[in-house]
Amino acid sequence: MRGKKLGSQTNRLLSKPSIKSTGVVVGPKEGQGPLSQYFDEVSQDDLLGMPSWEQAESTYLYKACKKALGKAELTTSDIDFFYSGDLLNQTASSNLAAKKLGIPYFGLFGACSTMTEGLILASKAIDGGYANNVMAATSSHNKGAERQFRFPTEYGGQRPPYAQWTVSGAGAAIISQEDVGPQISYVTTGKVLDWGISDAYDLGSAMAPAAYDTLKNHLEDTNQQVSDYDAIFTGDLGIQGSSMFRELCEDDGIEVAMYHNDCGLLIYGSDQDVHGGASGCACSATVTYGYVLKLFEQNKLSRALIMATGALHNPQIVQQNVTIPTICHAVVLENISSSNNQNVGGDTSG
Repeated sequence: MRGKKLGSQTNRLLSKPSIKSTGVVVGPKEGQGPLSQYFDEVSQDDLLGMPSWEQAESTYLYKACKKALGKAELTTSDIDFFYSGDLLNQTASSNLAAKKLGIPYFGLFGACSTMTEGLILASKAIDGGYANNVMAATSSHNKGAERQFRFPTEYGGQRPPYAQWTVSGAGAAIISQEDVGPQISYVTTGKVLDWGISDAYDLGSAMAPAAYDTLKNHLEDTNQQVSDYDAIFTGDLGIQGSSMFRELCEDDGIEVAMYHNDCGLLIYGSDQDVHGGASGCACSATVTYGYVLKLFEQNKLSRALIMATGALHNPQIVQQNVTIPTICHAVVLENISSSNNQNVGGDTSG
């Protein structure tokens, strides 16, 4: 255990578990965006032949898990644990997918931070010697999330210009003790923060302080600087949250702008009318497991910090005028064999 605990929130993973394979399945709107070539499957409709949005989301998740298994040439019996979560009540999509997979299962809830939450727990299970292969996955569905958290799309409610669009899709990763892909070297577990925002449409601004706090503590715990990374990807802060995150960092002397990109600003194009960018559990999962992992494969990245953020609210809390608690978890991905070739951060404000 010596040497694994760093500072107050970070762990060093001495065995450096690797991402053996990933699976990414998205909806038609996501497939029309600039990252379509990085997804394993783009569905032609939001329902995938299912009778409800919720069952469609679970199908996205199951398909992503099967894609990851196929690319790794593994079966469900080769996976020791399945970590998954989503935005639906009682993580229904994950529960239904876990029923089909038949893998020992831990249901998670970290809202849109679930992707990194699952990666942290999966990599610790590998590093601790408790498993050989662990699958971490998450999903979201635009129409299912809107129905649960705001208004059904059939209602035709007006969305404010800063509102974000929930990604329909799922991402899954198999974490292994084998040295076969980008390695997970450090993980930083976030704290729940609340800076007093109660607008359920303005989740980017609500989550930005949690992203700043986790980055600050990660750098202090590991005695590193932003420039030690080729890129820093936040989960789904969108336009408004990304701007606030950079301002908070720079006010504290953390010069992050040249290295920062946001998954919520990458998945959709400027012509797709998503207002403030993307959100949802699938946002950081599909971008990371599709686009970011391809950059590692192409040796365009050698070291990146993935920081998925989450707003930990539900409709009842919002209706009671309780402000929104938020969290951010961070994972360091390293490609030991590649060199630092390219900075892929930069301006994501438009």
